[in-house]
Amino acid sequence: MTFASLTRRSAVALLGSAAILGATTAFAQNPKTYALVQINQQALFFNQINEGAQKAADTAGANLAIFNANNDPQAQNSAIETFIEQKVDGIVVVAIDVNGIMPAVEQAAAAGIPVVAIDAILPAGPQKAQIGVDNGKTSADIAHFFVEQTGDAPAKIGIVGALNSFIQNIRKDDFEAVLKDHDNITVAGTVDGQNVQDVALGAAENLLTANPDLTAIYATGEPAMVAAVAAVESQGRQDSVKVYGWDLTQSVIDGIDAGFVAGVVQQDPAGMGTAAIEALDKIVKGEPVDAVVSVPAAIVTTENVDGFRDMFK
Repeated sequence: MTFASLTRRSAVALLGSAAILGATTAFAQNPKTYALVQINQQALFFNQINEGAQKAADTAGANLAIFNANNDPQAQNSAIETFIEQKVDGIVVVAIDVNGIMPAVEQAAAAGIPVVAIDAILPAGPQKAQIGVDNGKTSADIAHFFVEQTGDAPAKIGIVGALNSFIQNIRKDDFEAVLKDHDNITVAGTVDGQNVQDVALGAAENLLTANPDLTAIYATGEPAMVAAVAAVESQGRQDSVKVYGWDLTQSVIDGIDAGFVAGVVQQDPAGMGTAAIEALDKIVKGEPVDAVVSVPAAIVTTENVDGFRDMFK
């Protein structure tokens, strides 16, 4: 199968016809070609990963082909198989299904193509490096922050998650684990936003409608976070519901400024993309890399939000 056939089959899944044309041309011109297999192109988080990866690829003098799976795990597997046939020099994957992706990762390794994972933690296998934050620890950190803000007052929190996302389930479970030790906090349950903003918005609105006594929402990723902010605003509950969660956007910063978004975990997605391509380039050159490359995360509040505003200008 040729790269051209991949573009014919999956043009809507790749990041635009211009990118496809550039990738096709660069395949013939550049000595190295790396592939980035993405989840979607809707979330700013994933687009920032792409930007960081592209800058690192440019610095390395390599071509970067980016595949957008549109939230379809099987599309990720098919893309990796096609990139193997194209004999790319390395593959970076942001996995939707960490277990389901492993046969394709193993096929790449068997073909002598190194694989580096970003964010979602793959099970033990032939991948060369894992890039990202400690999602479990950071989820516990934001949970402790919520507990501290709540104090001894009664609280009822609902979760807007993405049950199709391995990594967001970790964020949900480790957040909830902290709350079990606090009798004054009730968990209303989890609604499934499926990592799609429109779906998450409907889920968040249903959560609020079903729980008129809700005092807080925890959102496990960017689509859920944006949706939670929009739902609280649309129902006029900014004075009674605090929002906590993952991933800044401009609307989330506006919520911090308005006072109802209390704390947000902000990762460095561009840094993740950069670190992944840099690691891949070292591997291809035969240089050593750490098996786990940690990229720091911060909890953004009213006290430190000014340091993050320029990201969204």
